[in-house]
Amino acid sequence: MNGNKIYLCIDLKSFYASVECVERGWDPLTARLVVADPERSEKTICLAVSPALKQMGVPNRCRVFQIPKEIPYKMAPPRMQLYIDYAVEIYGVYLKYIAKEDIQVYSIDEAFLDVTDYLHLYQMTAVELGRKIMQDILDTTKIPAACGVGTNLYLAKVALDILAKHETDRIAYLDEARYREKLWKHKPLTDFWRVGRGTVERLSNMGICTMEEIAHARESLLYKSFGIDAELLIDHAWGREPVTIADIKAYRPKNTSFSSGQVLPRDYEYEEGVLVVKEMADLLCLDLVDQGLVTSHISLVIGYSNQKCFEPAKGSTTLRSATSSNRRLLSYVEQLYRRIVRPGAYIRRITLTYTGVMTEDYQQFDLFSNPEETEKDVKAQRAAISIKQRYGRNAILKGMNLEESATTIERNGQIGGHKSGV
Repeated sequence: MNGNKIYLCIDLKSFYASVECVERGWDPLTARLVVADPERSEKTICLAVSPALKQMGVPNRCRVFQIPKEIPYKMAPPRMQLYIDYAVEIYGVYLKYIAKEDIQVYSIDEAFLDVTDYLHLYQMTAVELGRKIMQDILDTTKIPAACGVGTNLYLAKVALDILAKHETDRIAYLDEARYREKLWKHKPLTDFWRVGRGTVERLSNMGICTMEEIAHARESLLYKSFGIDAELLIDHAWGREPVTIADIKAYRPKNTSFSSGQVLPRDYEYEEGVLVVKEMADLLCLDLVDQGLVTSHISLVIGYSNQKCFEPAKGSTTLRSATSSNRRLLSYVEQLYRRIVRPGAYIRRITLTYTGVMTEDYQQFDLFSNPEETEKDVKAQRAAISIKQRYGRNAILKGMNLEESATTIERNGQIGGHKSGV
């Protein structure tokens, strides 16, 4: 395995489903289990499908009604806090072998490890080290894992996604030459990291169906169709990826934003939507205060029910001066909502974003602001944060949170929009 860098990409197989199997004393690789909320309709998405069900043709992230009726299976309600606890324990396994500076967590069930400087220390090849870490995860948590090994981050990820799942030991290796040999003609292109259906459709219209054809295509045509994204597409077609874990850790975004979104449990009427948007705005204000930040711009997107083919309502507003005061921000958010949303149309999806975020040290007041009132609001918000941190997120509530259409109390018991299980 030549090259300046060598990476592992480790994935925990059907992680949520595997955790639920382990908790029940079942074999994660043979049990038939899906993780989905039984209190929701059959249209709810399965958060995870066990490997045994996948082998029977049940697609991952399918909806409950899409599981063939003739296949018997068990359903487990999501327990997000439990999955986080398992993920933390598995991160501890990584730290037994690799320093945190050389670990990049990609998602709750996947991580990249830069093992370049550790192979000589352990007197192992990267594949051997990958196997050892996978076995340690299994011994520690009983969760099975798969591993891709590559000479850059992209090749490690592709080795995991496309090749490792077909290996009996669930580990595969790629360098640039091996990538071109094994995967240049691979179809479909959507199997490759960061290649979506829209990209495949545009490539197909150009007569391109494989990575080899992308590599040999006229670059001017690719740039004309994809713009700057063509650079990434061309690099990946050749198996190249210059970004390292050190680059990722050193990255700092130019702009920061805070966003909250939710799909409502039913069609909401106009005034009910106002209530939910104000709840979301209030919680985002607490996030700002907690981190010593203020915002100067608000964006709102409202998705309507499918009963009528209305396009989503979109709008934004700029504040006269940056703030984290819930009193001021809730007023701006309500005005924005009433300006862009159709009265009489049913609402199903809401996304609220605070942009133009900066530290409160740069906060300036205008002639229409009352600094004393704003400071009073922020002090009250800090007190609320302190109480919530000590006694739980529902320890202190507002009157609007107790209304029938409110969602805050339920969402405070969720992680990532799903039940925390605690």
